[in-house]
Amino acid sequence: MKLCVIGTGYVGLVAGACLADMGNDVICVDNNEQKLMQLEQGIIPIYEPGLEELVTSNVSEHRLKFSSNLDDAVKKSEVCFIAVGTPQREDGSADLSSVYSVAEAIAKAMNGYKVIVDKSTVPVGTADEVTQIIRKNTEFDFDVVSNPEFLKQGNAVDDFLAPDRVIIGSDSPRATTIMQEIYSPYLRTANRIVIMDVKSAEMTKYAANSFLATKISFMNEIATLCEKVGANAEKVRIGMATDMRIGSKFLFPGVGYGGSCFPKDVKALIQTGCEHDCDMMIVQAVDKVNKRQKANFVSKIVNRFGEDLKGLTFAVWGLAFKPKTNDMREAPAIYVIEELLKRGALIRGFDPKAMDTAKQLFGDKILYAQNAYDALSGADAMLLLTEWNEFRRPDYDKMAKLLKQKIIFDGRNQYDKAKLISKGFEYYNIGE
Repeated sequence: MKLCVIGTGYVGLVAGACLADMGNDVICVDNNEQKLMQLEQGIIPIYEPGLEELVTSNVSEHRLKFSSNLDDAVKKSEVCFIAVGTPQREDGSADLSSVYSVAEAIAKAMNGYKVIVDKSTVPVGTADEVTQIIRKNTEFDFDVVSNPEFLKQGNAVDDFLAPDRVIIGSDSPRATTIMQEIYSPYLRTANRIVIMDVKSAEMTKYAANSFLATKISFMNEIATLCEKVGANAEKVRIGMATDMRIGSKFLFPGVGYGGSCFPKDVKALIQTGCEHDCDMMIVQAVDKVNKRQKANFVSKIVNRFGEDLKGLTFAVWGLAFKPKTNDMREAPAIYVIEELLKRGALIRGFDPKAMDTAKQLFGDKILYAQNAYDALSGADAMLLLTEWNEFRRPDYDKMAKLLKQKIIFDGRNQYDKAKLISKGFEYYNIGE
């Protein structure tokens, strides 16, 4: 099938490469000429396991092309995916200006029936607006479909190629059949396509992400109470997780969630509620608890060292908002580092993949280590903020020699407290 994907950000690039890998002819469209040139050469602007190999192989097989000519791409395609950014406005609502602009451009380029797919995360009612825009600018038949993505950063390629479900929001049997044909190669072992109306599909994305964020914030709030009453949050977590109705996923206490989805989608759902006179009390609390959790972690450090951190150096292990990505959007590390800098601390950070991103954010405000152990040299404490696999089983004896003070603040509850204490470390974690 001939497809175009408009937008080569995280969602668009993964979708385009994976769709091409199943034999479709895919044109990825973007207005950044330099970025397009790099993509043609296999230079990927984001770190995502398996994505570089997928792009390179499909470009070489001529199934995947990159272009700035939206008009030409639309004319050559049966289905057009809109995968442009929907950044958060100051009031928490999603900025849909790029979506609407692309919709108008698609309409003006149409030369026959097209399926236009909202792949971007958009609030309920967006498809209706896109439909009106296209209808005003074309005489050709078309259908607008909602097909939200559920890709986990760090596992996005596998998630797309073997999805646990595909949501298709469509009010058109014709468009539904086409979308089912596109996704059928990914679902050979089981039919996990869920067909629903467009508005329900739009809502599903926000509801799913907000629920996962709720699990995180709930466990963080329980962990805070555990600290107050003398309970062990990890043991409580295990006790909860063994209940199949609850499960273990997203039930880990930590320094808070971040990334491009959870913070933005939670706030967007709150704003949607406000616009429709529906007070989203639980979702508001989720956002509030997440902000407090980051502050609580800083408080642990301040309680140990005092408000004035001048002359103290902190080694930060992990800068990305989660492992297997270089994405630092809304990363807890940003808040923690900025709060410590305000108090005069010196920060030496390391992340396996997010160093360049960190340099763009912090510039010369912090120091950048060559590796994890380099960050520890002469530091007064180590802060674990991202649970990369390579941080899971460090050499404690080596850490003890490098650190000026043997103090660890574990924002991901990754280490064995008893073992560290036996080796003379001060150890502070979440929920204990």
